[in-house]
Amino acid sequence: MATKMQMKTNVIRYGVAATTGLFCLAQAGNASAEVSDADFNALKSAVQQLGEEVQSLRQTNQIETQTHQADLQQIQELRSKLAETQQTAVEAKQKSDAVAEVQSQPPERAPIDEATVNHNFMMLGDAEFQYDKSSGQNGTFLLADFAPIFVYRGGDNILYEAGFDTFLGNNAPSSAGASTSFQLSFAQLDYVVNDYVTFVAGDMLLPLGTYSERSAGWLNKFPDNPLAVDALIPGTGVGTQLRGAIPLGQSGQFINYSVYGVNGESSADGTGNARALDLGGNVGQLSNGGIASLNGSPSGGGRLGYFVPFKPHYDLEVGVSGMAGQWDNTLDMVQSHVWSAGVLDAALHLGPNFEANGEYILTRYGSGDQGEVTQQGLFVQAGYRLAGLNLELPAINNIELVARYDAVHDGLNPRVERYTAGFIYYITNTLLFEGDYEFLHSPDPTQVDHMVLQLSYGF
Repeated sequence: MATKMQMKTNVIRYGVAATTGLFCLAQAGNASAEVSDADFNALKSAVQQLGEEVQSLRQTNQIETQTHQADLQQIQELRSKLAETQQTAVEAKQKSDAVAEVQSQPPERAPIDEATVNHNFMMLGDAEFQYDKSSGQNGTFLLADFAPIFVYRGGDNILYEAGFDTFLGNNAPSSAGASTSFQLSFAQLDYVVNDYVTFVAGDMLLPLGTYSERSAGWLNKFPDNPLAVDALIPGTGVGTQLRGAIPLGQSGQFINYSVYGVNGESSADGTGNARALDLGGNVGQLSNGGIASLNGSPSGGGRLGYFVPFKPHYDLEVGVSGMAGQWDNTLDMVQSHVWSAGVLDAALHLGPNFEANGEYILTRYGSGDQGEVTQQGLFVQAGYRLAGLNLELPAINNIELVARYDAVHDGLNPRVERYTAGFIYYITNTLLFEGDYEFLHSPDPTQVDHMVLQLSYGF
C-alpha cells in the first residue's frame, strides 16, 4: 500500500515539474512573442488543479496509513485471543480426560455402619381369605393363610429373610373354640459374594423346580398348590447353597444355577417302611432336645436353568433339577435306602397377556417293606388377560382367565387327576379376587369337586 502511494506522489511531482518548465519556457518566449491572456489563464488553472490533486492524495495517503495501522493492531489482538482460546481448549481437554479416567474406575463403596441399618428392615408377604364349598359339605368362610416375610439387610452384601404361615382352625370335635398355628416356612441368610455367586445358609427354599421359590402365596394364580408339588418333593431344607446367574452375550440370555447340601429326607418313625418317608422333618433338632440328623448321610442337589428373551414380554425359561440322599437312619450303607428326585420345569411368556408354566416330577426311593417306590406327577397351567383383546372396557381388561391340569401318583395310592378352571379379577396389582372350580378324579371318596372364592393381598 505504501509503494502504491509513493508511485502516485511521484507522478504528481513529475507533472508539476513539467508544467513549471512549460511556464518558464513561455516566460522566456516573451522576448519573441507575447503570451495571450487565454493561454496564461489555462496554464494557471492546470497548475491549481494539479495542486489540489496533490493535496487530495496526501490526505488519502494519511487515511490509508491510519487504517493500515488499525488493521495491524486488530490482527495482533485476534492473534492474542486465538492463543488464549487454544490454551483454554487444552485445559478443557485435560479436565475432560481427567473426568473420564475417574468415571472409568469403579465407584468406591462407602462402608455401611452395621449398627445404623435399621431402615433396611422390610416386611413383605401375603394374606388370603376364602369361601370354600365342597361337594357334599357345608360351605364355609376361612382364613386361608397370613404369611408375613421379614427381610433385613444387615450389611452391604448380607440379607436375612424369614417367612411364616398363620392358620386358624376349629378345635371341634375334641374341644370348643378355635386355635391358631404359627409356623416357620423358611429362614435363610444370603451373602452376595460377587455378581455371579450368592452363598445361602439356613432353612432354605429348595430349587426343585421353580414353584416353591416363585409361585407360592398370592403369586400363585390358584388358591392351592399343585398336587405333585405338595406330595412328592420337599419345599425347604436345612443346609447351605451356592447360587447365581451368568449372562450369555448382550441379548439378555443367561444361565441360572444352584448347588446345595441339606439334611435331607428322613423316617417319621425310625423305620425304613415306605409310608414312613418324611420330606420335611429332618431339621437337626430332635424332639427329645438332642441335636442329630435323622438319616445316615446328608442329601445334595442342584438346578440348572436357561433363560432366553425373544423380545420385550416374550421369553422362555427351561430348567432341570435334582436331589438325592439317604432317607432312613441305617448306618449300614448296604441296607440303607436312598431317596432321589428329578424335576423338569418350563415357563413361557407370549406378550404381556399370556403366560404358561409347568413341571414334571419323578421320584424314587427304596423301602424295607415295599422295595423301590416310584412316584410321578405333573402340572401345566396357563393364564390369559382379557386386556389383550383391546376391548377398552375396564371391567373386562382387569380379568384374567386361568386353567390348570395336574396329576399325581405316589406309588402307594391310586392316581389322582384334577382339572381347574377359574378367573382372577385385579382390583389392584396386589389385591386380587379369584374364583375357581376344581374337578377331581380319584377313587378316594374324601377327594371331591369343590368351588373356591378367594380374596388375596400381597404386600
